[in-house]
Amino acid sequence: MFDAAIAAAQPARCLPPYLPNPPAGRLIVIGAGKAAAAMAQTVEQHWTGRLAGLVVTRYGYGAPCRRIEVIEAAHPVPDAAGSAAARRILDLVHGLDRTDLVLCLLSGGGSALLTAPAPGLTLADKQTLNQALLKSGATIAEINCVRRHLSAIKGGRLAAACHPARVLTLLISDVPGDDPTDIASGPTVPDPTRCADALLILDQYGIAVPAAARALLTSGAGETVKPGDPRLAAGEVKLIATPQTALEAAAAVARRAGIAALILGDSIEGEARTVGTVMAGIARQVAVHGQPVPPPCVLLSGGETTVTVRGQGRGGRNVEFLLALAVALGGRPGVYALAGDTDGMDGQEAIAGACLTPDTLARAAALGLRPRERLADNDAHRFFQALGDAVITGPTLTNVNDFRAILVTRA
Repeated sequence: MFDAAIAAAQPARCLPPYLPNPPAGRLIVIGAGKAAAAMAQTVEQHWTGRLAGLVVTRYGYGAPCRRIEVIEAAHPVPDAAGSAAARRILDLVHGLDRTDLVLCLLSGGGSALLTAPAPGLTLADKQTLNQALLKSGATIAEINCVRRHLSAIKGGRLAAACHPARVLTLLISDVPGDDPTDIASGPTVPDPTRCADALLILDQYGIAVPAAARALLTSGAGETVKPGDPRLAAGEVKLIATPQTALEAAAAVARRAGIAALILGDSIEGEARTVGTVMAGIARQVAVHGQPVPPPCVLLSGGETTVTVRGQGRGGRNVEFLLALAVALGGRPGVYALAGDTDGMDGQEAIAGACLTPDTLARAAALGLRPRERLADNDAHRFFQALGDAVITGPTLTNVNDFRAILVTRA
């Protein structure tokens, strides 16, 4: 099921039907995200006319392209390579005319990869804020609201720089609700949020804000491009893959195997350990009462949980969910689970996620592992690696966010 979810969001599969007709002028391809290089490669393979461009992706997520330059940079904390790529993309779209078409390829991870600090800010400022936000427990929508208002390229600014050329944005969504404003922090779409919203988020989570960033937000100088701006009138946005697409592909695998599949939601958020505890309750209801569906069945869900980091462990949110699920289930027979990030990286680890079996806690006890202590230390990766239950895919070249499957085989 996990393989099917990832396959459903592969650019080679989902992008070709959305390619535009050739423009009268030039075609410029730009993009950012963990799927950006694979998306660019797919464009090259299906485009017979002239094109040029540049995309930025995460280290290790590159794909060979002949006409579109691929730059690799850091994620989730930006680096100089990503910042330089963002500036080059802005230069590339400068001076276009109405006959030109900009094809913008965006996917999850684009926010960190496409980093151009707003005037007065430094890359170090952005790095410090990113690290603090990622540890704070803020939702991805809140994090991206802050990112948009401290950027020279996000929040519609990239599309404004393309004006008067037409801009077609193809999106692979990694955010709950599939809001284009939050995918890669919306560089080609208008942003209804305000500087005051970003400042409120930073204050709410107690994040220390560099003086230059606070001045930018309090003065309103960091305001984004708003709905109705004429520079964005020629823009068009199309979602080509979503978390729901991936979950439906997984559900089809289960049903072909004679197992009922229930999709609980594609946009579930909240603290990972809390979601794990709630999901354990649903799995128990299935096993004991056959509700909301009798076993054998699989409970599928997606979205993006958060982790408020208080310990010294290695994260990440999918394995933290899974460890909380294990603790709450207490080794219940007949319940198995897998949780992983569809990009192949759970947090900052080169590990997609992990698997849970009815004997997970018993095997952990035999090794002297204390699951509650590991959970308190945000150290679920080490826990599942010690058991040999880590799921390692390598770079998947796509990203439709979290994938969770809980298989209940019997009452």
